[in-house]
Amino acid sequence: MDNILIIEDDADIRNLIVYNLEKTGYKTIEAENANDALIIVEDINVNAILLDIMLPGLNRIQFLEIIRGKEETKHIPVIIISAKNTESDIIAAFEKGADDYLPKPFSMDILQAKLKSVLRRAGATVPTSDSLEYMGIKMDDVRHKVYVGNEEIKLTNKEYELLRLLIASPNRIFTRTRLLNTIWGYGSESFTRTVDSHISTLRKKLGGKGDIIKSIPKIGYGIDI
Repeated sequence: MDNILIIEDDADIRNLIVYNLEKTGYKTIEAENANDALIIVEDINVNAILLDIMLPGLNRIQFLEIIRGKEETKHIPVIIISAKNTESDIIAAFEKGADDYLPKPFSMDILQAKLKSVLRRAGATVPTSDSLEYMGIKMDDVRHKVYVGNEEIKLTNKEYELLRLLIASPNRIFTRTRLLNTIWGYGSESFTRTVDSHISTLRKKLGGKGDIIKSIPKIGYGIDI
């Protein structure tokens, strides 16, 4: 499974990218700034980097120069993601070592296609699985179906997305606000009951498997926390 490092200071955009990439089969690592990202690439095997061009602290040109100057990181593909999309901005990014450039706002389909392309060129493995299975729960992303054992469980779209997000990252705690941002596209304490209601219904539909979704008091939810 390829490790994709996402360097983005906007939490909403970062959460959206994380959700869609993990749904496809990638493993994601998050950083809010380039300084933290430099520490990560030294400690973890990273297969590709998605780099926001407008970051606090160390800027993207300095970051690119540093990783391209090190033997152990110079091979990592980097896709620049930016709201700045003038010809000079794009040329500057490529001259400093970017492998591709994606202007904001962007389509997740385009991001996925560009990521697959740079990974293939780098010789990494692109995930092709259309299903996810965990503790006897199987999710078929092509048919959008869920099975507990051999029994199909009928879920709404939001219930499906919620379950998919949780079982793709077992032992990880998701706050209610993050779940709202990722699944519903907004985050507000006024709407956290939406998450609680969906979790409650989801547990009931999963029957005996429903107890794998754990509640973390005053925080959120996770699988087998």
